[in-house]
Amino acid sequence: MKYSALLRVWHWLNALAIFGLLGTFFLRKTFLSWRTNSELMVQKFAEYDIQITTEMAKTVAKAIRAPMWEWHIIFGYFFLSLIIFRIYIFIKEGVSYKDNSSLHKKAVGVLYSIFYLVVIFMGLSGVFLHLGADFGVSKDSLKEIKELHELSAWFFVVFVPLHIAGVVMAELSSEKGIVSRMISGK
Repeated sequence: MKYSALLRVWHWLNALAIFGLLGTFFLRKTFLSWRTNSELMVQKFAEYDIQITTEMAKTVAKAIRAPMWEWHIIFGYFFLSLIIFRIYIFIKEGVSYKDNSSLHKKAVGVLYSIFYLVVIFMGLSGVFLHLGADFGVSKDSLKEIKELHELSAWFFVVFVPLHIAGVVMAELSSEKGIVSRMISGK
């Protein structure tokens, strides 16, 4: 299979966007979690006989992670523009994955179909989360969208290693050169 220049550029830019989004997602859930860091601040300040409220610590913890979260939003809009770019490629070139010769290839095709559905959902739900309040979307609705958005992010946590493992397995078996074809097109 030969990959067009447009599809190759999209693939590597999409990888960059997904890694950026996953990185900021993990930072938010771990090292820069406002819950964990606000509790830590209250405890550490107390060791110096400085009393701060949980609300004050929460405000500071959220302020510390805000610049990182801005990067998540930037990567999110980049991701959304790549979704639009992929639709353009699809219209221009058609389906890039059509091999249904084996059960394995059919399963890979289904996985990529799910990938594209999740990609579209993540892009649209991300925009709703970022701009929804400006358009009158209720807090309850935004909370539900956020929960689905975060749940869907775990798809990428599973997909990315599976994708990389699949590429390595293909490279080591019958599809030698798959990596170089995705880089050079040859």
